[in-house]
Amino acid sequence: MTSSIKVGNVQAALSELRFPTVTVFNRLEGRPRTLAFDRALRAEVRDPLWMLTKQWQMGEFRGADAGSPVSSRLLLQTTRLTKYQPDGHSPTSFPYEMPLQTRVERRPVSFASGSQVIAFDMRLTMGRYWRKLIASLPNDYSQTFIDAYFIRAPDPSDVNQAEVCAHLEAWQPLEAVATRAMDGGALYVHLTDNTAHHAYDNVNGVDPNDFLALDDCAKRFVAWFRRTVTQPESATDDAWLPPHLEYQFAASAPIASGGEKVYSAQEYYQGRLDWYSLDVDGATATLPPVPGSESTGLPADVPNTTIPTPVSFAGMANTRWWTFEERAINFGDIDAATTDLSKLLFIEFALVYANDWFVIPCTLPSGSLAEVRGLAVTNSFGERVWIGAAGSGADDDWQRWSMFTINVNASANAASDTTLAVLPTAAKVLPGPTLEDVLLVRDEAANIVWGIESTISLAHGEPKRGAEAARERLTFYENFVAQQHGGTLPVSPIPASAPTRYRLMSSVPENWIPFIPVHIANDNREIQLQRAALPRIIGNDPNALPASLSRVKPRTTLLREGLDATTPQAYYLFEEEVPRAGARVFRSFQRTRWLDGQVYTWLRVQKQTGRGEGSSGLAFDRLEKTD
Repeated sequence: MTSSIKVGNVQAALSELRFPTVTVFNRLEGRPRTLAFDRALRAEVRDPLWMLTKQWQMGEFRGADAGSPVSSRLLLQTTRLTKYQPDGHSPTSFPYEMPLQTRVERRPVSFASGSQVIAFDMRLTMGRYWRKLIASLPNDYSQTFIDAYFIRAPDPSDVNQAEVCAHLEAWQPLEAVATRAMDGGALYVHLTDNTAHHAYDNVNGVDPNDFLALDDCAKRFVAWFRRTVTQPESATDDAWLPPHLEYQFAASAPIASGGEKVYSAQEYYQGRLDWYSLDVDGATATLPPVPGSESTGLPADVPNTTIPTPVSFAGMANTRWWTFEERAINFGDIDAATTDLSKLLFIEFALVYANDWFVIPCTLPSGSLAEVRGLAVTNSFGERVWIGAAGSGADDDWQRWSMFTINVNASANAASDTTLAVLPTAAKVLPGPTLEDVLLVRDEAANIVWGIESTISLAHGEPKRGAEAARERLTFYENFVAQQHGGTLPVSPIPASAPTRYRLMSSVPENWIPFIPVHIANDNREIQLQRAALPRIIGNDPNALPASLSRVKPRTTLLREGLDATTPQAYYLFEEEVPRAGARVFRSFQRTRWLDGQVYTWLRVQKQTGRGEGSSGLAFDRLEKTD
């Protein structure tokens, strides 16, 4: 239909807006003739010969990996760890009843620090459990055992009780439970000191007819605490090495060719025990014999035929072009810098080589050692390929490709070890708050190493800042000395006319414990660091306090090594354990659940790199201005 509007000059009409217009654009595109996509998704090939010739023309038939694996035959040589040796002591059967890190890391619980009773939180819990055990007896002995093992009230007039009375947060709870609660820790120490001891020893008012029942309760009581807090059974069961500030242990497994394969952990302190913590000990052929360690309990090794399965992971892209993408990862949103090598390798694997990797599943029990002795793969063209271990060769060959393999401590050009170690360790461990924290720093100005107790545990079991606790204890000593001298400290007067004064030695906070360099016996060159002690002088009077308090002693069990022994011993620390960056050593409780559901709790010591050097300000023979 023709328009009734006659336009002579279109450009002029548009510029002058003589006529209103509506502009409509329509895109030229193909439209499907049906709503069904079945035929399109079939990806029909109309000319297969053309496709094959095009592949031949492009050289796609020249690939060496064109065939896909359809069958594999695998032979594993398996064995299992049967011996465990902590820190060079006598070996025992390997501990499969608990996580390996629990057996290695566990440290004893201290109930006393010198003459001071500590760990009152644990003592009260143990006392409540004992009273619960004896509640089923015909006679009520609850008050009887409270009278025999009671919490003593703190005495602020006793200078030897400064560890409690100097800190309000420790004094108040002990004052509240004094003579009202039972000290279960004292009963536990009495029962474990000697197997001939009984719970009713030195307890008045116990009926002899209840002796057998009390002995049974005592066995259950000791077993309960050892189950609640796992500790070394003896000194020969402790893997902690105080001079090195690390754990050391070894484990071995019998091998088919005869003999043993020995694994050793010479420097374990990181707090995460796994296969990389071990080395194959090439110098040690076997560990001392242990009855029953010859059998691993594993079935005989036989070839296993399986179908290889392509590798897949959460978020992996689909390799088939006609499959819709429904994965949960967005590779385009990954932000990787040039230094993020691991992230770049993962992206390349996921996008390029994902369909080139296959998995042959193998079920191995915990504690087992597996080595591939042979792997034959048959591909889709019927070719049979023999695959060798990628990590074989010399262990010190830097060009050797290796993953999940263990180093070999042996001479040069030693053969590599391609065994996979599956250690029986807990996957997740719940750490508790830090109870003790010590910083080991070098003080080049004073030519000394300091052990700074940055966190200590008070008598009631709660942690406290070491510097604050040191000031509170020093204030308690000063108040005690002042009371002995009529309310003021005995300070020597300084003549006002003297412009300067001579100071023999400057002061250092009491939470700074010195380690002095000393020569190793029978060696004039090598030195060690020996724990020392600074004098404690109150009011310029060296005799103001008893002789037992004249020296500043550490309050953490990490630095009190040897002090609480029957015969106090010196503590030596290897100099290389305190580098210029220093070291940090801390202790805390750990908790995990094992395969059978049993909960294990233990004390663990951990070491980390420090924060550099420090300065205490310690100086000798100085002249100071009196103003």
